[in-house]
Amino acid sequence: MKLRPIPSSLLAAAGLILAGLPLSQAQAQTVVRIGHVGPVSGPQAHYGRDNENGARMAVAELNSQGLSIGGKKVKFELVAEDDAADPKQGTAAAQKLCDAKVNGVVGHLNSGTTIPASKVYNQCGLPMISPSATNPELTQLGYKNVFRLLANDNELGAGLARHAQQVLKLKKVAIIDDRTAYGKGVAEVFARTAQQLGMEVVSQQYTNDKAVDFMSILTAIKNKKPDGIFFGGMDPQAGPMLRQMQQLGLTKAYLFGGDGICTDQLVKLSSGARTLGNVVCAVGGASLDKLPQGKAWRDKYEAMFPKQYQVYSPYTYDATMVLVDAMKRANSTDPKVYGPKIAEAAYAGVTAKVSFEPNGELKNPAMTLYTYKDGKKVSVN
Repeated sequence: MKLRPIPSSLLAAAGLILAGLPLSQAQAQTVVRIGHVGPVSGPQAHYGRDNENGARMAVAELNSQGLSIGGKKVKFELVAEDDAADPKQGTAAAQKLCDAKVNGVVGHLNSGTTIPASKVYNQCGLPMISPSATNPELTQLGYKNVFRLLANDNELGAGLARHAQQVLKLKKVAIIDDRTAYGKGVAEVFARTAQQLGMEVVSQQYTNDKAVDFMSILTAIKNKKPDGIFFGGMDPQAGPMLRQMQQLGLTKAYLFGGDGICTDQLVKLSSGARTLGNVVCAVGGASLDKLPQGKAWRDKYEAMFPKQYQVYSPYTYDATMVLVDAMKRANSTDPKVYGPKIAEAAYAGVTAKVSFEPNGELKNPAMTLYTYKDGKKVSVN
């Protein structure tokens, strides 16, 4: 007698029963996959790991809650990709997440990767919340699936310029940017606002996001005798820049920068340069130690990821929670169904009460200025 093959569905069911899982429960569980993209290789890897840690922390917490969405138990998984802060690698990672049919995306870190990646996510219909990309262009593209969880460069650059003129009473400033979407964007806002406030921009110089030697640029700037220098870029460049400012005797000039240089890692990268105390930097959010849930959240983060905190992990944590909050309100994990609910968010996060403008910008974003005292980053406002 010819034996008929056993259907694979019956084999799977038998396996679940043997494993001690109730068949109805196992079949009802839904895996919800959250994509995260950031640079976890290269000189900006400390940012990328910090962001990824925030998302992992959120996923672990969500899984501990035993949530059901759409009548099914859900298990959350993080699908992490590396874009190495490179726009081409960023779009490739975005396409990979689209092809994998993840349920939503938290990322990317850099404006230069986030903006081109957002076009990919728009085409495949994936909701995306960036925890850290600050170039205003991101929300000017008109995509309904794109959101930002912190203040943009218009807020950061202008806020720093106002502080330079109104509080520090500076008269002359120089500008350096790394030509990335982020660095160029925030530097242009600072320069424009500085001039509107009556400060003189005495020099504008350019570098790139791989450079470590700024002696010729700083020498040219020194001859103009500025009261401060604005650097549009990230901390792997700002650290060596501070050391070289000290070597050239630029010890009285302030170094301004956006959230890209405003990290704990800057202390290490500047190798004890006295000029670290001249840094004034801005982050698009309230100081974590002044937020109601901030200290408890930071303690939990340190327990899970000791000595890895930089800047944006609370924002990736909140971004992940905002995605899932929209799923719960829509009673669906389908991006087409829950995506529109993100725009209606009123979520009490660690970093802010999260709600969005019609273009995807965060409503009423806070901004915090920081400086460095005795080798530690401390808030100014």
